[in-house]
Amino acid sequence: MKDIPKLLDAQGMHTMLHYPHRKQWVPTRGTPTDMSKFSHFREYFLLNMNVVVRFMILSDVIWMGALGFLGPIFSLFIVDYIEGGDARVAGFAATIYLLTKSIFQIPFASIIDKIRGEKDDFWIMLIGSMISALIPLSYLFIHTPMQLYIVQFFYGLMVAATFPSFMAVISRHMDKNKECSEWGIYFTLTDFSSAIAATIGGVMVATSGFHPLIIVTVIVSLLGTFFLYPLRPYMRLK
Repeated sequence: MKDIPKLLDAQGMHTMLHYPHRKQWVPTRGTPTDMSKFSHFREYFLLNMNVVVRFMILSDVIWMGALGFLGPIFSLFIVDYIEGGDARVAGFAATIYLLTKSIFQIPFASIIDKIRGEKDDFWIMLIGSMISALIPLSYLFIHTPMQLYIVQFFYGLMVAATFPSFMAVISRHMDKNKECSEWGIYFTLTDFSSAIAATIGGVMVATSGFHPLIIVTVIVSLLGTFFLYPLRPYMRLK
């Protein structure tokens, strides 16, 4: 048995075959470790992770991209389409959304935690995401600051319920010892999609106006939400 070569890995170097009776190292060719230097590139295509994390990242990449269409230029929409819309109205609208999300997020998270299993997390995440995706349609029908504030309140309320459930599910399903890299991929790709969408949104408004952009935002948001539904069989009961 001592003549059987031992296959060893030299931490990122080519795999070597060790022949004890020769007392020498012989490099091999075409070994799996030759591809290790390309493994990080596979992460950007969501190839080195489990199904749940892959679909949830893909869903949020599309979702955040949809928000990126409208978010950076939303204040322009307020000025152009809301009666008396100015910087103060835009500031109040943002404050109402963020305050509502901040106030209700912890209570919603506490309720979700008290229910055993992931089924409740999944349905809250899915239904909340669908409703949140449809809310921007209301921007097509509002004209006053008060109407805008009401929409922003409900928008913040839905996100307050949806965000904790999404974070809970994806955190539980992260691959062991790969949490940092998978969170890194999540934020990298969502930021990238938002960056691209911001340019597209600006061009669309300049050429076609806000109404077509809002419709596209809703459609793309719903598309991102649909990627969550196939995860239902993977949800844990306990």
